[in-house]
Amino acid sequence: MRVGFNPNKDKLQEKNDFFHQVVVPVYIPNHEGYFKDSFKILQYCMESLFKTCHPKTYITVVNNGSCIEVINYLGDLYREGKIQEQIHTSAIGKLNAVLKGLAGHNFDLITISDADVLFLNNWQKETYTVFENFKKAGVVSPVPSSKMLKQFTENIYLDNFFSNRLKFTNTINKESLKMFATSIGNTDFYKDIHLNKNLTISNNGASAVVGAGHFIATYKGKCFDDIKNRFSCFSLGGDSEKILLDKPAEDKGYWRLSTPGNYAYHMGNVFEDWMLEIFFEIEKNKAEIKIPNNLINKPNTYLRPFARFFFRIISQKKIWLLFLRYKGLSKEEANQY
Repeated sequence: MRVGFNPNKDKLQEKNDFFHQVVVPVYIPNHEGYFKDSFKILQYCMESLFKTCHPKTYITVVNNGSCIEVINYLGDLYREGKIQEQIHTSAIGKLNAVLKGLAGHNFDLITISDADVLFLNNWQKETYTVFENFKKAGVVSPVPSSKMLKQFTENIYLDNFFSNRLKFTNTINKESLKMFATSIGNTDFYKDIHLNKNLTISNNGASAVVGAGHFIATYKGKCFDDIKNRFSCFSLGGDSEKILLDKPAEDKGYWRLSTPGNYAYHMGNVFEDWMLEIFFEIEKNKAEIKIPNNLINKPNTYLRPFARFFFRIISQKKIWLLFLRYKGLSKEEANQY
């Protein structure tokens, strides 16, 4: 039976100070084979996040069927107040774990990160700079990749095809691109031209690289307001990232961009000495960072069908080569890109 009146009935939730959520899904079922170094890498990932994020960051870690050592580690982080939320599930797949992390919250910014990311100083500050200067930005990665220029970027080309703000410029950190290629086990991932030139867009004296990868990216919270798909049948890969992460932002007319400089590293599943060296170079963040403007901007979506059609036309090989040259590459460079 029930006696009395629940004092929380019809009571509004108290507003908290957090405005940026970081969601980290974790799947480490054991310490063998592929996962031999994964627990150690997770620890460096989390500690680098704690050192670099500002105090108004809400950290959610979703344990996606990991072993008992990982469960105990996450429990310790929660009890110490280093993470604000821990969620435990069976092995339900990466994107389903991400969806669990998003549920029940309403943050202005949401970073979705793999558990093998080494966060560097100023990753939030530089990400916010992109949001601040590009009101249509909906997804921003702190790790630029020159090969992401055709991945869910249709809106950018429709809006800026004839603009001289959209052009090829020199990459800022060639070595970080090489390190990413090594981290995914494919040292030939980037050609020389990709290491030297990337497509950028500029505004108000700031610039951003066109396109963004998946292993770490920050989304405007509004990207997920109308998400229709609540489940992925894939444990990893398939079309789950496309449907659950890429399409919602693109369908709202948002741009997919990256910071010009590199502010995080992908570690992979094998621990290497450079990770330790870089970790000890990271300084504890002590600065308060204000929420960027333009987060409530809603781009017009009435041109979305035309954007797809337009992009299909310009992405045809001959037209695409002409476009690359129009935006600053030589004939030889365009053929290589």
